[in-house]
Amino acid sequence: MAYRTFILSAVSALALSGCAVGPDRVSPSPPSPSATSGPFLSAQNDIVTANPLPQDWWRLYEDPVLDGLVADALDANTDIRQAVARMDRARAALRGARSDRLPTVGLTASAAYSRTPEFETPPGADRTGTGISLGADVSYEVDLFGRVSGQISASRNDLAAAQADADAVRVMVVADTTLAYANAASAAARIDVARSIVALLDDSLRLTRRRHEVGMADGLAVARIQSLRDQRAATIPEIEAQRSAALFALATLTGRTPAELPAISGERSIPLEIGAPLPVGDGTQLLARRPDVRAAEQRLLADTDRIGVARADLYPRITLGGSVGSSASSVSNLFSGGPLGFILGPLIDWVFPNREPVFARIDAAKADARGSLAAFDGAILNALQETETALSRYAGAIERRRSLEQAMQAATKAARITRAQNREGVIDSLDLLDAERTLAETRAELADQDALVSSRQIDLFRALGGSWSAERETAS
Repeated sequence: MAYRTFILSAVSALALSGCAVGPDRVSPSPPSPSATSGPFLSAQNDIVTANPLPQDWWRLYEDPVLDGLVADALDANTDIRQAVARMDRARAALRGARSDRLPTVGLTASAAYSRTPEFETPPGADRTGTGISLGADVSYEVDLFGRVSGQISASRNDLAAAQADADAVRVMVVADTTLAYANAASAAARIDVARSIVALLDDSLRLTRRRHEVGMADGLAVARIQSLRDQRAATIPEIEAQRSAALFALATLTGRTPAELPAISGERSIPLEIGAPLPVGDGTQLLARRPDVRAAEQRLLADTDRIGVARADLYPRITLGGSVGSSASSVSNLFSGGPLGFILGPLIDWVFPNREPVFARIDAAKADARGSLAAFDGAILNALQETETALSRYAGAIERRRSLEQAMQAATKAARITRAQNREGVIDSLDLLDAERTLAETRAELADQDALVSSRQIDLFRALGGSWSAERETAS
């Protein structure tokens, strides 16, 4: 797998770039390169292309209202705000790790008033006295064994993982916002279809009643058409409730209360769909784009860094330091040539001979790295599985809709012929009822399938890990 080989090479280079106490490299067995280097298995059809997925993929729908809602969600969504806060925390940790490269400076100052016992005071000496001292000390850790640089690298990778996590949240929020908008539009379209079916059945009901009044149809036919009409009318309130739920979800995703959602957000009554083949790229592009894979990669690198950080504790920690100070009986004498002292030299801190706690930390770091490697492998497999599944479901939804469209044409033709024959008295009302029922069920099913195609399309974009045009902050 080309992408995974690149990641493992980066881990190896990271290990070799440090000193001899750096992290161990974990060597997994990658799956076949064909798993990612070529097109997706489920993409062998005329509904997708191998073109790369563009940024701002939702703009392919060419709907300005949706564009505005997505922008609002990226600016105000509460999940994104939480993810950004976690990213800021990781950035602060990196800043703290970098500060270990700087010398530490400390200042000390003291003032004391003292009085000695009379029997301890020489004859003629003053029993009371004042002492003032001022000093400064500087220390700097010499990073011979990579402890500080390893911790900085781990923190940098932690920040990159947090940024990838924030990207993953953005992908989910964009997909959820688009899906909520699409669900509201699809529900509106289904309501229009349901109302048109009811209107059509009302016409058939009026015709059947007139025929019943002149003795050309019995009361059973009237009752059956009335029942079919009422059944179709009963589906409208449920679809309206689904539309309202989609709009409520859209309001929450954009950081609003339901009452604050602009009315224009619910005006669309045509299913949201891209008619052209969808650009999906290939497996290599997918793994480079999916934020969950990138986050798992960065965590693997960070945990590999921490093996070297833990192992550095097997070796002495060397600190260069110095201090200077002066003391006097008064502030005026403190800087006038009074006693001045200084110390300069290295300090060696080495935990020896009991190093079992260090070995325990090394083993724990290795276990974390193995766990991160497993998570990285799982993220790759999950990305491929989700994408192949989404492609297959989208293709299946398109194929089923094509069949329903053919069935709709046949049902419409059959109903038209049946109505004409019924008016001429060639067939009875039961045949008309069957034709009307078939047409109503097919139209409703086709409307439901349009909604499903729209949903499956957005699920595919979600699986592909689509990005956005806003500039992401990067670890430096």
